[in-house]
Amino acid sequence: MDDARRYRTFRDFYPFYLSEHSHPVCRRLHFVGSWGVLGIVVAAIALGNPWLLLLAPVCGYGFAWVGHFVFEKNRPATFQYPLYSLMGDWVMFFEILTGRLRA
Repeated sequence: MDDARRYRTFRDFYPFYLSEHSHPVCRRLHFVGSWGVLGIVVAAIALGNPWLLLLAPVCGYGFAWVGHFVFEKNRPATFQYPLYSLMGDWVMFFEILTGRLRA
């Protein structure tokens, strides 16, 4: 990857992230996967079973990757920008939840 495509800040990265999630079904799948992750975390705490946390990334990435490979037909940004992509998932989730971004 050339230096022009490297993002030095999340603020610079986020518009690219959104462009990689332009298909509404992809965004909805990310949203559902994020809810699933939150549900798994709550269940792990409520049940006192930390092993359940192993399901969180399976749920989150499972829904997201279906969105990318089936609907967006692109490669998830997670492969090149793991931290920024994780941050982007939660910012996008919050923006959809609050109505700032259309799913």
